Amino acid sequence: MQQLLEFYGNHPVLGTAWLAFTVLIIISLIKTATSGSKSLTPLMMTQMVNKQNAVVVDLRAIADFNKGHIPGSMNIPFGKLKDRIKDLEKHKGTPIIMVCNAGVQAGNATMQLRKHGFTEVHKLKGGIQSWTTENLPLAKG
Repeated sequence: MQQLLEFYGNHPVLGTAWLAFTVLIIISLIKTATSGSKSLTPLMMTQMVNKQNAVVVDLRAIADFNKGHIPGSMNIPFGKLKDRIKDLEKHKGTPIIMVCNAGVQAGNATMQLRKHGFTEVHKLKGGIQSWTTENLPLAKG
C-alpha cells in the first residue's frame, strides 16, 4: 500500500489514469452483471439454438452479412434495430442471441431489447470473429 501511495505521489497523472481505468472496469463489470443477459461462447450458442430453438440476430451491415453469417440467422443492422423491434415480437418468449462483428454492439442491442420487455436476450461473446476463430460454418448470400 505504501508503494502505491508513493507511486501516486511521484506520478499523479499516471496514478489518476490508473484509478480512472480501474473505476471504468468496475462499472463495466457491474453493468454486465446486472443486465441479466449472458455472453455466450460459440459452443453455448450452438447448444441454445439446437436445444431451445434460439433465434440468432446478426447486427452487421447487409454487405457484411452477405459475405458470411451464421446459418439460420436473421439480419437486422444495428442502426435499424429500434425500427425493427416489432419483427422480433413473435420471438419474445424464445431466447434471442445478438451477434455483431466483435461483441460490442450486441451488448447495446441486448439492453435495447430488454427495455422493450424481452427477457431471454443474450450476445455472442466476441461476435462473428469468435465464431470464425472456432472454424464454425458460415452461410453466404
